Amino acid sequence: MTRMRRRKTLLFFIASVCTLALGVSATAQDRAKQIGGKFMCMCSCNQVLTQCNHVGCTTSTAMLKELDQSLARGDSEDVITQAFVQEFGTKVYAEPPKSGLSLVAWVLPSVYLLGGTLLVVFIISRWRSRIHLETAAASGGPSGISAEELERARRRVARETED
Repeated sequence: MTRMRRRKTLLFFIASVCTLALGVSATAQDRAKQIGGKFMCMCSCNQVLTQCNHVGCTTSTAMLKELDQSLARGDSEDVITQAFVQEFGTKVYAEPPKSGLSLVAWVLPSVYLLGGTLLVVFIISRWRSRIHLETAAASGGPSGISAEELERARRRVARETED
């Protein structure tokens, strides 16, 4: 009976270790996919590293291997990022960092949208005020034509259209 218990305990221990190891490796794979998703494949395919679909792409394979080795060593995400930037330059980023000159690239679209919206609102308000002035002038308002000038113009039009 004790022998059977030892076997059960040993099997339980082995199963626990295997389950823990699989959980850790799955976590490492998820972390590798997460970090690899922040880089571009440098084979000129313009795809994210973890999604490069070129058959036999040696560049993505080498980059992913380097990423896995860095994670196995326990390197942080910042250390891995710096290593890739030193090796490939800033073009390795799938998304430019939000600092320095790249910050301008992030901010300018919003500035252009806001500026364009303000310009459209300004132009429309000018058009509306111009239309308002023209309708006031046509109705003989204070800035319009006097009654005498209007009558003179009507007589002239009547004479010229008698033909």
